[in-house]
Amino acid sequence: MLLDRLFRPRPALTAGRALYAAVVDQSRTPALYEVYAAPDTVEGRFEIYTLHVFLLLDRLKRQGPQASDTAQALFDTYVSSLDDALREMGVGDLSVGKKMRKLGEAFYGRVKSYETAFESLPGTDVLNALLVRTVYAEADAGTAPQLVDYVVAQRAALAEQPLDRLLAGDVAWRAA
Repeated sequence: MLLDRLFRPRPALTAGRALYAAVVDQSRTPALYEVYAAPDTVEGRFEIYTLHVFLLLDRLKRQGPQASDTAQALFDTYVSSLDDALREMGVGDLSVGKKMRKLGEAFYGRVKSYETAFESLPGTDVLNALLVRTVYAEADAGTAPQLVDYVVAQRAALAEQPLDRLLAGDVAWRAA
């Protein structure tokens, strides 16, 4: 019994991992690539995954210590998955660190940009410009306004979900 308690993962870690799994599922929704025309490329998928991770981190922000621990576990799982993906793509051990540093810089840049865009809501021009610059960087941005609506709706849906549900690792995404 004592050993079971010692080696059982912290609830925040379990929740963070479950939230990341939900991000992966949502980010693979075909509608994001078919209806919203997000590019189905390594870069496009990075942007969509990052967007969904940020939406959850934004929801958990300033919600207390358990939410902070859960957000950290979500972020750590996201970073670990990026590292794994690089290695699966054949990036050599000596290059992984450099690429991870670049991805980290990109992530933190996105965080700042999304925070600024969310501060400007209900106006959506800043968010639209951000999505054009990131998600649609190498693609036709004609569906960017629809993706903006999707992001705003997801953010609102997350805000309505009870915090204890999220802290248990359970998130309900709106249909894409």
